[in-house]
Amino acid sequence: MTDMGGYRDRVAQVDLGDGAVEYRGIDDEDAEKYIGARGLGVKYLFEAGPDVDPLGPENRLSFMTGPLTGTQTVMSGRIALVTKSPLTGTVTDSHHGGWSGARLKWAGLDGILLDGASDEPVYLFVEDGEVEIRDASHLWGEETHDAIDTLGEEVDGSVGKNLSVMTIGPGGENGVRYACVMNEDDRASGRGGTGAVMGSKNVKAVVVKSGTDMPKPSDPETFQEGYQQAMGVIRESEVTAPNEGGLSVYGTNVLMNATEEMDGLPTKNAKYTSTRAYGDAEGADIDAERVSGENVEENILVNDPTCHSCPVACKKEVEVQLHHKGEDMNVHMESYEYESAFALGPNSGHTHRDEIALMIQRCNEVGVDTIEVGNMMAMAMEMSEEGKLDDVETIDWGDAERMIDLIGEIGYRSSDLGDLLAEGADRVADAKGAHDNSLAVKGQSIPAYDPRCMKGMGIAYATSNRGACHLRAYTPAAEILGIPEKVDPYEWEGKGELTATFQDLHAISDSFDICKFNAFAEGIEEYVLQYSGMTGREVTEDELFEAGERVYNLERYFNNLAGFDAEDDDLPGRFVEGHPDAVPGQGGSEGELCELDEMKAEYYETRGWVDGVVPDEKLEDLGIEVGPGTGVSAGDSAAPADD
Repeated sequence: MTDMGGYRDRVAQVDLGDGAVEYRGIDDEDAEKYIGARGLGVKYLFEAGPDVDPLGPENRLSFMTGPLTGTQTVMSGRIALVTKSPLTGTVTDSHHGGWSGARLKWAGLDGILLDGASDEPVYLFVEDGEVEIRDASHLWGEETHDAIDTLGEEVDGSVGKNLSVMTIGPGGENGVRYACVMNEDDRASGRGGTGAVMGSKNVKAVVVKSGTDMPKPSDPETFQEGYQQAMGVIRESEVTAPNEGGLSVYGTNVLMNATEEMDGLPTKNAKYTSTRAYGDAEGADIDAERVSGENVEENILVNDPTCHSCPVACKKEVEVQLHHKGEDMNVHMESYEYESAFALGPNSGHTHRDEIALMIQRCNEVGVDTIEVGNMMAMAMEMSEEGKLDDVETIDWGDAERMIDLIGEIGYRSSDLGDLLAEGADRVADAKGAHDNSLAVKGQSIPAYDPRCMKGMGIAYATSNRGACHLRAYTPAAEILGIPEKVDPYEWEGKGELTATFQDLHAISDSFDICKFNAFAEGIEEYVLQYSGMTGREVTEDELFEAGERVYNLERYFNNLAGFDAEDDDLPGRFVEGHPDAVPGQGGSEGELCELDEMKAEYYETRGWVDGVVPDEKLEDLGIEVGPGTGVSAGDSAAPADD
């Protein structure tokens, strides 16, 4: 049990097999070591163990908040979903914003642990610290927006006011390995297949009804000092200043033109590093500016909604009119994100702005990860070009009309091609001899930063514990934006150490759980003040960084026990060996490749790992002990388990 501020000290453990709900407190030592949200979620996943089938009833899916979630802390509206991924076989945590994390805390819970599987579809209803299991047979098969509307009518509450709904769509129900969980604000726990795990348990939704019982800081003076300091640096930052440009005006898609200009935008399945290079080489009518944040803001933006306690308002709600398959359509969608636009646009060989808006909306409705869907389509287009899909169905580069329909076919597994792509890059590559066409690391496809241009992203993708990811270590902060200081994106030396530092820092913010965008302005000093003030536990900067390092090593330890080591810390061949058909990029990127081996050696030395494995001494130094379900503790070998 913990009496630190910021926690409700109440976690609901739901056995879906027999319908039992029990409540547990948060162990004080666990709270100090792993903080909350991502950190505690991984700790609790060890109770299921690293050998479970991700889509079997033994796997655990946790909905976890942190001690700063739902407080006055800036950007503190997030929630972490933690499980073993059906896409990668690794530990995964996937966060979303909006208000659901805050409302779960206000409803009296720090988290919900889902164990087992229900025989029939159910949803969970949360109010006043209690969880009730309700029938969801009438909701099964509904797309996410329809399910949210139905639950809003059924439950005595108002969606978006005092009611949050976290639901899966057909993608989760049909076991798409990158299915996501959507909330009423179109915020997605998108990566890693959390929606597929939820669907395997026959859980359609988690509905939270709450007031606004915001946790109060244990040390108000220290907390207010940290809060005011955080607000000050956020208002001063060119990236986060409200209404001054950057994220606030253009959203995440402010990066589209920036990465294009530095030849770091993976295009045509990363055959090129910019749309300009693609257009110059193949005479294609393609231009990243057409799908940029500036273009969106000028032409189709209708609103700037925000999440709990966030002054930045990076979400960009858009409205477009387009003609699809003989029908005039009005699309009203939030939000036009950079990663989604990259994957469904330039990486798939086109820059049709309005069609991308419809694609993002369709991904949200069927509940599938936009990044993975776009990458899977780009992979299919390249495979089609090489004759590897002739026995299934081919798809041409930039065929936006076909892409729109194919999203639904993936979510419903309603066509041969859709069913194949729903399995994810590694399984498609195995089935079709297409490993050269995959942009995946540990089974998860890359986001919108080319590691031939931004070398830090190369080592960050390779060593991410949840597969290719920009959010484990956002090195573009330094490589593009100069935060905390500018580094040469083409220089590999120092990137191993930089990546480890960012990984630990983001493990802290994910465990708080607050938005990573605060890191464009805030630093460890603001984190210490707000955490210490809220919890009443005084920590130093070094102690907080050690907590982040502990979380990252615990995740790596889980993966080691699940069979992962240095061989899995790899990159797609075109980033380290080149592509046979094209010289990537132009300008600074021309002829560049990623020096992965050199960066891995530097990274492992920084981490104190041996061949990608956490040694016993490191576990002991960090005080890592894991309990029931694994049969291992800090004194046992961290060598990879047999497959």
